[in-house]
Amino acid sequence: MDQKELIDRITEEVIKRLNRDPQPAGVKDRADSAGSVALAPVDVARYIDHTQLKPEATKEQIETLCEEAREYSFYAVCVNTTWVSYCARLLRGSGVKIACVIGFPLGAMDSRAKAFEARRAIEEGASEIDMVINVGALKSRDLKRVEEDIRTVSRACRSTTVLKVIIETCLLTDEEKVLACQISKKAGADYVKTSTGFSKAGATAKDVALMRRTVGPDMGVKASGGIRNFEDARLMIQSGATRLGTSASVKIVTGQTSEEQY
Repeated sequence: MDQKELIDRITEEVIKRLNRDPQPAGVKDRADSAGSVALAPVDVARYIDHTQLKPEATKEQIETLCEEAREYSFYAVCVNTTWVSYCARLLRGSGVKIACVIGFPLGAMDSRAKAFEARRAIEEGASEIDMVINVGALKSRDLKRVEEDIRTVSRACRSTTVLKVIIETCLLTDEEKVLACQISKKAGADYVKTSTGFSKAGATAKDVALMRRTVGPDMGVKASGGIRNFEDARLMIQSGATRLGTSASVKIVTGQTSEEQY
């Protein structure tokens, strides 16, 4: 049995299990646990990658992002690579990590370009890399190319650098989401991530639960795109997310509402 046949069989088995059990294993337990400890808005800060990825972002907006990350003790900031060295200076000694996006937002560029971008970002202070998967290759069932794309970036990451793979769930079928998660795990990624926030839709609790069920308990799942308030954030965590990407971070941890898109 070749690799493609093996992946097809595993994917078919996972989809069958999901159809038999619409509520993925562990989700109810997480919800009960979160409820029992009365998860409060301030508790969500440790899950958040405070995000500013707009192409028109100014230096002043990046400064505000870092100031807010310090003030509210967010886990990380998430920025485009052009801002990594500046964030590293602003956040030195704060404990806030620096994540940046690679191959963003399309993921359709050459793997070597992604790897170069990742290496440069790490040299300039990034400790986490959020790369966009080659969606077209996945939908073409060129699974070897998808895996090698992730491995190329993984090899560029240092042993202390966290790699998250953005699979862009809104463009995929459930079967393709499962495949993307399986391949990301096989290729050595630390997280799978729902969305760029720049396509047709963002994170859903259903997709987060599917991703958690697929990768198991030991791999990270990041929900991003459209998380606008505390209730959104709590639902994603209850569904299996261990990290959240959002630009509405301050509103979430202070219990306010937000109309922002990302």
